[in-house]
Amino acid sequence: MTANELRNVYLSYYKERRHENLAASSLVPKDDSSVLYTTAGMQQLIPYFLGRKHPQGNRLVNIQRCLRTGDIEEVGDDYHLTVFEMLGNWSLGDYFKEEAIRMSFIFLTEVLGIPKERLAVTVHKGNETVPVDMDTVNTWYKMGLDEKQIFYYGDEENWWGPAGETGPCGPDSEMFYVNNVPPCSENCGPACNCGKYVELGNNVFMTYHKGIDGALTELKHKNIDVGFGLERLLILANGLSNVYETDLFLPLISSLESITGQKYDDTTEKSFRIIVEHIRAAVFILSDPANIVPSNSDQGYILRRLIRRMIRKILQLGVTVNILPELARVVNECYKQDYPKVYEREPFIIDELNKEYSKFDKTLSSGLKMADQFLNKLESQGELSGEYAFKLYDTFGFPLELTIELAKEKNKCVDINGFNKYFKEHQEKSRNGAVGKFKGGLSDNSLNSTRLHTATHLLNAGLRHVLGESVYQRGSHINSERLRFDFSFDRKLTNEELDSVEAFVNEAISKCIAVEMSQMDAYEAKSSGAIGVFDAKYDHQVKVYTIKGYSMEICGGPHANNTSELAHFKILKEQSSSAGVRRIKAVIGGLVEV
Repeated sequence: MTANELRNVYLSYYKERRHENLAASSLVPKDDSSVLYTTAGMQQLIPYFLGRKHPQGNRLVNIQRCLRTGDIEEVGDDYHLTVFEMLGNWSLGDYFKEEAIRMSFIFLTEVLGIPKERLAVTVHKGNETVPVDMDTVNTWYKMGLDEKQIFYYGDEENWWGPAGETGPCGPDSEMFYVNNVPPCSENCGPACNCGKYVELGNNVFMTYHKGIDGALTELKHKNIDVGFGLERLLILANGLSNVYETDLFLPLISSLESITGQKYDDTTEKSFRIIVEHIRAAVFILSDPANIVPSNSDQGYILRRLIRRMIRKILQLGVTVNILPELARVVNECYKQDYPKVYEREPFIIDELNKEYSKFDKTLSSGLKMADQFLNKLESQGELSGEYAFKLYDTFGFPLELTIELAKEKNKCVDINGFNKYFKEHQEKSRNGAVGKFKGGLSDNSLNSTRLHTATHLLNAGLRHVLGESVYQRGSHINSERLRFDFSFDRKLTNEELDSVEAFVNEAISKCIAVEMSQMDAYEAKSSGAIGVFDAKYDHQVKVYTIKGYSMEICGGPHANNTSELAHFKILKEQSSSAGVRRIKAVIGGLVEV
């Protein structure tokens, strides 16, 4: 069974059971700062778990690309990946535990043909507030599992959520494939990492809402969130031993053999696996409409870390030329049918990979020599100081994780706390070197600065209106004379585009619209369409500033009372700020008192 066949089989199975196909969301969550990347298909559905009606109904199914970095050090083994596809299905207040479990069980055993004897499941054993989940236990018994296949765990293993400080949550029941290998101990079970149990998917029973005080209250409409890992199911569906034997990776491994002239064997296996996994992840990130590029912060840092880790593994194979574009083209070819955006953005992907290779190549050799000097001076089992680790970062662009990996190869460790201390000092110096900034990017609280702040909201909305919703604010600075606004975009704007943005803002000004402020729950704000600024870590209650018909943003303020106060908006300059980020400088004029 190919990956595409498995995708189609899965979607068909749940569509036959009256689930509507939900479009996948971006790999970068829209207006959600709780995580850097989409880690589960359910993230876009949180407002609907709280009772809001979904336009497609109360039974949904989709396939969502996800990225998780928690297992990055495990990449190269048989199962762990950074980017993976999640097969998800949901009930929004419709069916509950028994029907969800039955559908999961039939899909695994009858559709994919996994013997029920090779399954194991976990259930929530209860706590001081919530009783043991006997409904789930009894349902698994009905499916034909015996007591040796059911394992009881606490909150750490079998409780999901909430995604933030508050929100929907509840017990879950994970499903595992039991490998035909001896147990690691008498207490061996699904919570072990010994390899005997491989997680296939999870049934989450969203039964409660956790309040700001930590108290749990039952939801009026209980929900189901089920997720399966496509890559792991593909292994079992084809009787394979690892993910790199699937059609998702075989073409990449074959190409890497051809490009490097080396065989994929015991000596090269780990490097080959890391390279093909990371190039696939990098291509997916670069193809996303969020326009993420390698950088030293947030999503860009994760991308840079993956690319630079991959470059080093390529060098370890003895390859000293840039082969990233060739590998990226193979990924694009493999996914152009299922993810056409990957193929369409190939020029941008290749350009960014070339840029990052060039940047890292200039300092990599000298950086590795310096790292070797630092590490070789240490005694056996010694620790590299935070000062030296930061020097490798600041001078040679080595992500901390790369330094940790280099140290680990020499049986050394790194003073991570020390590195963080130097890093924070570096950040503080950078902040102090810039003009003082207050909430919202204001350098002062003058009347003109406040009005310019409102103008940035309209500018942001205008850019998204003209250029598309892939545009996100990347920063701003406002003084009493002008605004400076940075946003994600990968090319220079045309004069026509700038005129359209300017016209959008001035139209809103001419309509004399009141700037309204309301306070609401963060999830409610995001689900209502409010845009988050700076990827801020929002409190439970947030302020939302609305200019009806034009802009709605989560922001701390301050703002004008009415758009007419801005009088007129004029763009002075549009230029590059950094890779993938553009900058606009603008002014407002002819101020009127309202």
